[in-house]
Amino acid sequence: MLSPLKLKELCQERKIGVAQLASHITRGSRDQKAAVKALKNWQKGLFKPMPSNQDIKSLATALGVEEAQISDWPTTCKYAPMSARKARLVTQLIVGRSAQEAMDLLKFTHKRASHMVSKLVKCAMANADEQQADVESLYVKEARVDDAGVRIGTKRWIAKDRGRAHAIRKKACHIHVTLTQE
Repeated sequence: MLSPLKLKELCQERKIGVAQLASHITRGSRDQKAAVKALKNWQKGLFKPMPSNQDIKSLATALGVEEAQISDWPTTCKYAPMSARKARLVTQLIVGRSAQEAMDLLKFTHKRASHMVSKLVKCAMANADEQQADVESLYVKEARVDDAGVRIGTKRWIAKDRGRAHAIRKKACHIHVTLTQE
């Protein structure tokens, strides 16, 4: 996936304007005006329209860099069966570390969420490797956890005194991990 920060930095560093870059990504259905609008959105982090692999390749050649230098590799686990608060403890450990160091750390962390986060880091590393990125220079750019509410099908009740019942609500969360190349 295209990294908005890297794209913006490279444009400023190389002193290439949006109009110049837009000429490289114009194709059949996209004219110059639509290409400029798309590039401005991508620099802001809005991916509408979503950049295709062809767009990323043409941007990389226009900037004179490899595709991996303007890409990030995000992975997501939706509705993970654990509370967001407990999963955040694990994700805070790995932010800013190299991918291999994060894997080693997660291997020896005695938390339920460490196994799930470990799978996400492996998945992001595999995606980066498939796109010819240097796996040794990958690091965890972002690791965040969002609350997903009560898990579906887990609304249960426990009997309490005087005929009352209290709900047992098992929580779920969305875990997001993003790797980038140095």
